[in-house]
This record gives sequence, structure tokens and C-alpha cells, in this order.
Amino acid sequence: MNDHPDLIDFEHRGWAALSSSPEQAKAFYSSILADDAQMLFPGEMRLVGKQEILEMMGGLPWQSFQISDVQQIALSDTGRVITYKVIAQRTGSDPYRALICSVYALRGGVWQLVVHQQTRA
Repeated sequence: MNDHPDLIDFEHRGWAALSSSPEQAKAFYSSILADDAQMLFPGEMRLVGKQEILEMMGGLPWQSFQISDVQQIALSDTGRVITYKVIAQRTGSDPYRALICSVYALRGGVWQLVVHQQTRA
């Protein structure tokens, strides 16, 4: 069991998967999402549960992304919060700027993404 993984690396790997293809995004997130995970996005979009989140990963991949101002906060031995800024862009679209908050929990010896929220910056 790895008690202190680089959860920031999970965020980078997630954006990289979302920048490749829907299949790679689904494969990556199926390995880290908790069954009861929730994702909250601008425009009052709320996805509840691993299956619903994975079903929504069919959009156009990001062309580029840049993560900055990353911080990791330990809530306990089994809980972590990652916060950062992201600028991402899809072909033909304006850059997407957001503040991100991801919450991870250690469950059954595995770190899982439980909550992910994006606030448009």
C-alpha cells in the first residue's frame, strides 16, 4: 500500500488522458474514480457516480492544458485535497480557465478520486 502517492500526478495524468481520446480518458478515470464520486462543473452541471461520470467522457479531447499553482492539503492519513489553476483549450475554442479542487480518499488501500470541482476563472 502506498500511503503517500503523488496525487498531483493523478491530476496531470487525468488531463493528459482527456487530451488524448475519450477511450483513454475513460480507462484512466475508471481506475481512480470512487463508485460514489461526484464532479461539479460550471453551468450547474453535477455528475453523480462513477458510471455517470464515465458516460459523459465522450467529448472532444483538449488540444492543450497547463496546470499551475498546485497545492496539496492533507486532511488526514486517508484524505487529501488538491487545488490548482488550469488553462485548457480545444481546437477552435477560446481557452478554458478554471480553479480546480479534487478530493481523494484512501479506501481499501487505494487512493480514489471522490469529488472534483471546477470553478470557471
